[in-house]
Amino acid sequence: MAASVMQTCHVACCANRTANVVSWSHGGIIAFGTCNSVALYDPQERSVIAVLNGHTGRVNTVQWVHREDCGPESHLVSGSSDNRLIVWEAQNGKFIQSVECTGHTGPVCAVDAIHLEDSKILMASSASDSTVRLWLIEGANAECLHTLSFGSGFMMDVSLVLLPGSRVPILACGGDDSRVHLYVQSNGQLKKAMLLQGHEDWVRGVEWASIGGELLLASCSQDCLIRVWRLRAKSGTDGNTEDDHNVIKMKEDVFEVKERIFAVSLETVLAGHENWVYGVHWQPPLYKGGKLHQPLSLLSASMDKTMILWAPEEGSGVWVEQVRVGEVGGNTLGFYGCQMGPDGSMILAQSFHGALHLWRKDQDREGEWSPGVVISGHFNAVQDLSWDPEGEFILSVGSDQTTRLFTPWMKRDATQTTWHEISRPQIHGYDMQCLALVGRFQFVSGADEKVLRVFHAPRNFVENFANISGIPLEKLLASSDTAELPEGASTPALGLSNKAVFQGELAPKTSEEGERFNSVSDQYQESYFHPLNLNEPPPEDHLLQNTLWPEVQKLYGHGFEMFCLAADSARTVVASACKASKAEHASVLLWSASSWRRLQALPCHTLTVTQMAFSPDARFLLAVSRDRTWSLWRRDPPASDDAEPRFSMYTHTGKDTAIHSRIIWSCDWSPDSKYFVTSSRDKKVIVWGPCSSEGLGDPALPPEVHHCSSVLDVGDSATAVAFCPVLCFDNSYLLAVGLDCGRILLYKWRPGQEPAGGEDWSRCGGTDASQSHTLTVKRLHWRPRVGRAGHGGDSRARMTGEMKDGEAEEESSWVQLASAGADHSVKIFDVNRRAL
Repeated sequence: MAASVMQTCHVACCANRTANVVSWSHGGIIAFGTCNSVALYDPQERSVIAVLNGHTGRVNTVQWVHREDCGPESHLVSGSSDNRLIVWEAQNGKFIQSVECTGHTGPVCAVDAIHLEDSKILMASSASDSTVRLWLIEGANAECLHTLSFGSGFMMDVSLVLLPGSRVPILACGGDDSRVHLYVQSNGQLKKAMLLQGHEDWVRGVEWASIGGELLLASCSQDCLIRVWRLRAKSGTDGNTEDDHNVIKMKEDVFEVKERIFAVSLETVLAGHENWVYGVHWQPPLYKGGKLHQPLSLLSASMDKTMILWAPEEGSGVWVEQVRVGEVGGNTLGFYGCQMGPDGSMILAQSFHGALHLWRKDQDREGEWSPGVVISGHFNAVQDLSWDPEGEFILSVGSDQTTRLFTPWMKRDATQTTWHEISRPQIHGYDMQCLALVGRFQFVSGADEKVLRVFHAPRNFVENFANISGIPLEKLLASSDTAELPEGASTPALGLSNKAVFQGELAPKTSEEGERFNSVSDQYQESYFHPLNLNEPPPEDHLLQNTLWPEVQKLYGHGFEMFCLAADSARTVVASACKASKAEHASVLLWSASSWRRLQALPCHTLTVTQMAFSPDARFLLAVSRDRTWSLWRRDPPASDDAEPRFSMYTHTGKDTAIHSRIIWSCDWSPDSKYFVTSSRDKKVIVWGPCSSEGLGDPALPPEVHHCSSVLDVGDSATAVAFCPVLCFDNSYLLAVGLDCGRILLYKWRPGQEPAGGEDWSRCGGTDASQSHTLTVKRLHWRPRVGRAGHGGDSRARMTGEMKDGEAEEESSWVQLASAGADHSVKIFDVNRRAL
């Protein structure tokens, strides 16, 4: 039932900061570890098709179990910091956890697996307990065949393949002793076959490729070099040339398996990277004329921010660099891993900050590659998010020190809208904590610092947002005062503040500029901003540099790190609160949203205020706190027309009246401003009210605000709560509750019924195991209007009047819910009110 009520519309996430965490299947699906989950991403559809939850620690390594006939894979292996390996199996189009392998005593860092006959899977895994284990998986059983111990050394990567002609598995391990170890399986045990020496630093990656009757092994290292080794079976006639001293040959090392002799020689050394090489990857085999063909094409990724495609030259056979792609600018480190699409027309790199970089081969121009659209997301816990007042985009902030803006994008010829990050307004030096939107194109954000920062969208963003969302530019410009809008923003070399860049400061590029600089300041320009004209979501290096918003104001006044923010719907006031262990620091500060002056301080609580919310009619301000109480403030009647708003205490709970017995995490208002809800670590969710604005004029009447719902026990610490802005079809209120375990529950609540019996609450849905977050739900926010962003009921059709009545009715039964999780992801759910 729950599945039909809630559907996942979008998951914004990125890859973990480990080397082997991305794998591309022959079926075209990219699997990558994100926090404690494995995400399956379809690069053609540009959306996450599934999230596999099962690990309790960070996923460090993911690998598809490739089939020999190169068909779509049915198995996927993941290894995690919880010391476990999980084999996922496709059943009825969905991947489910089929086998769990336990035995490692440290985090698993690398894994590889191959199919044997009788649908068995042979798997090798390396972990930071200095061991490599060999597993045999049959059906739902896993058996550890052998454990190799490396004393105090670590193996960074492992790769398995079957020896040509003999079907004997051979394992390559690369480690911190700068050597590549080869092991051959005999009688279930691993026997050392050979040590390949030559690298001068840690070996970071190894991968086999099978070419004809021979094997090629690529290894990459922190010595910036890649070595390719050739392994072939020697026939009896090869021995005769040993004595011929006139023939120049590469030195061969030999080993014996089942009375057959195999020889290993160095094929080539590839030098081209200027920093540690973290990953190597062979192009997957292709079918040509009904036969399987392995292209001689090798991809490498390095910390020098580049990826190189290597291949032997026709004729000479010398390996040369064919293509080099990478990112320029931005304060980032390089690439951690690389993968190649099944047909070799797309390549993917994964960077230090988790971002994926995709390049597509240009069909028209030979040898040209261009950046493609790919998923992005926060690489640490997401702390807060908010919809814009029109419900067209989402802003989120996270502990990865960034603020990101996501919006739906409808490709010209596509039927499906997909969500993408189109701007990164703030890249900070402190972990971000909270934000509040003031109007459409202005927001205030707080981080682990005492200052609040106010940002305003530049003109370049408004134009690109119009292009991507399909909303006419005139309409957007009308809603923001655009006369003095700067073009964009850039951060000075040693600064934290985004400085505005105006039209006059965008110096036109002249042809001679490259050859000479008039002065030092020309060579080291202050502005790194280049205006973009986007018709599709920008790649990562543009997001890092060209989509910042200028900072227009700093607000000083708090004594400790910022914790929460709220802005009223009338765009007149912003409320802020910081971390506090004493009453003097726990005051809520109010700021004017026009002049940014500090209006007043509201003292009441004794510990940190954890969340605040203005009522939809902007008359009340609610604050909830770590001291287990809430306070309600009301706006005073204005003394004159231009008087700045002031608030005074309306009512609050004390030690004896506060039903909550632990920290109150979250609060929200009902759409009619009559009731508000609080949720707490004591697993209770309570609705309070009624708050009528009629009695505001008469201070003699004491306000009667009490709990008007029964106490709802949700079974886990309730860390986020939100009232849906539209009522259900039976006129009951719809609430979403986010839990500490990552689940989101939907409840209906009806006022007026006897609150004691618990009849007023009814559970009407929630996320299932695959939709839920894997860690705490930090914030829930409903879209402020009915319908789904980017769908027919929205901007484009509303403006062109193309919407049919049936479509409009269908669209009005949907509402959207956005959630921020400590598992690094932002999720957007479509909730069907009719199914409730």
